[in-house]
Amino acid sequence: MKLTPLFLIGALAAVNLLGCSNQSDSGSEAVSSQETTVLRFSHFYPATSDINEQIFEPWAKKIEADSDGRLKVEVYPSATLSKADTAYESAVKGTIDIGSQVQGYTSGRFPLSQIAELPGLSNSSTQTGCMLQTLYENGTISSEYEDSHLLFMFSTGPGTLHSTNKLIKTPEDMKGMRIRRPSAVAGDIIESMGGSPVGLPANDIYTSLQRGVVDGLSFPWEAMATFKLDELTKYHTNMPFYSSALMVTMNKDKYEGLPEDLKQVIDNNSGMALSKKVGAMWDKTYSIQLQAAIDNDIQPSGVWLHPAWQFLLYIRRLRGPA
Repeated sequence: MKLTPLFLIGALAAVNLLGCSNQSDSGSEAVSSQETTVLRFSHFYPATSDINEQIFEPWAKKIEADSDGRLKVEVYPSATLSKADTAYESAVKGTIDIGSQVQGYTSGRFPLSQIAELPGLSNSSTQTGCMLQTLYENGTISSEYEDSHLLFMFSTGPGTLHSTNKLIKTPEDMKGMRIRRPSAVAGDIIESMGGSPVGLPANDIYTSLQRGVVDGLSFPWEAMATFKLDELTKYHTNMPFYSSALMVTMNKDKYEGLPEDLKQVIDNNSGMALSKKVGAMWDKTYSIQLQAAIDNDIQPSGVWLHPAWQFLLYIRRLRGPA
């Protein structure tokens, strides 16, 4: 997928930003009111991650409480039930009941949703998540999810550049470097600068850095500690290189097979409110991790102010410390 076509709908995404502040078996028979329906939820984040402990696990417990125990969500972290790049299709096929995935992990599958990955559109998790959820709810990108029952969209904070052997001061410094890319959009940017993009799910980055398979990566600050990548990277270029679109979705037949009152429980725990809750949590974690890097004398560099980056950062600058 090339970067250029995505700019054709960039204006539409920008319009949606106006309403997005930057603050931080299914089927045929009704389930008896006495039965418990188990929903298996697979995601790729570690069990000790903030999003698992502060969002996914409490969300599962709330659904169980709101349904008086008739729904039970079993959470499977660390891609134990489905691979990081197949969670959506696994939910569609019914291998799992609920799945969370980065849209960019399956190149070409969600081209409209990946507009959110473009640099400069947003500088926070809350804002990007709001943009994605709005685009879904107003029908702009909803056709990409018609084969599942989408629960909510969310996003990481801006991904910055982290490397093992040298500081990336200008785009030219990326020439010859093997950089982990989260999606085809970020990969196009890396390649345009002379770097070699390497596609890897988040769970595989640590060992790839250890073995020298990649020289660096683009990744949000809040995820660096989650996946322990701050242990292996010495240099950090603090600039909003990209954002990631993510979703939580449910098998359509599983949802449709629920009685109406249980569908309402799911609906009441879906949508914009969940998107904003994830955004608030990640924006807070982003600030904490960035400050920790500064306190530990990692000294994230404000090299994004260099004129060479301006073609990339054509809309706005990253707020906060640089």
